[in-house]
Amino acid sequence: MTMPMGTMSGWDVTGATLLVLWALAMWAAVGVLAYANRGPVRPWVYRGSVAVIGVGVLGQLGHVQEHVAQVGYWLGHPNAPAWMTPWGTGLANGLQLLLPDRKTFGMELLHLTGNFIFLAGLAGVMVITRRALGTRARRWAKMGVWMQGLHGLEHLVLTLSVGFGAPRAIGLSTFFGLVDPGVGLTTYRVWWHFVANVIGSVIFGLALYHLWRERRAVRATFFVRPVPEFTRQAA
Repeated sequence: MTMPMGTMSGWDVTGATLLVLWALAMWAAVGVLAYANRGPVRPWVYRGSVAVIGVGVLGQLGHVQEHVAQVGYWLGHPNAPAWMTPWGTGLANGLQLLLPDRKTFGMELLHLTGNFIFLAGLAGVMVITRRALGTRARRWAKMGVWMQGLHGLEHLVLTLSVGFGAPRAIGLSTFFGLVDPGVGLTTYRVWWHFVANVIGSVIFGLALYHLWRERRAVRATFFVRPVPEFTRQAA
């Protein structure tokens, strides 16, 4: 899928840099929270996980709207080349600076980054429910991590294939690069990623819905201290 790249501006580079830093910061936070959560109960892990989840929601809202906009454009122009929103194009232009001679690299890296931000939000739900194993929130989050992990792997393969010099992105959503660019390939890829993101977003939404309903039980695993053994015996 070929995306037209316009003239790069300072705002494009700044936005792209901030987006990558956003993703890196989220995964650094997930790593710290997950490690800290393996030891004694720490209330700050709960608050940190809530923050990661919230930022992940914001990131996915921005990510999924890009795919919704692409499908909307396709519905009006089914035979036209693939399209991105102006802000998506700007971010892709900024990321393209990393490998300016690799056509579409910026676009592939943009979607990879968006998916990693989404995955970090789901990982935040897994961290916050680590001691609430029987909750529905954890079951839905686990499902989302698996699905979004596979989707993220697809974007990683697409990005690396372009980065290493393949003439076109290679992955499940491009028929492994065996189909020549055109209307058929564009249609398949636009709808493939739209469906994957909508399903992933619904799963994330269900995990958040159940996390809200089960919030007291989840929060109790971080703030309710166990009764000392001598107290139970005395009682």
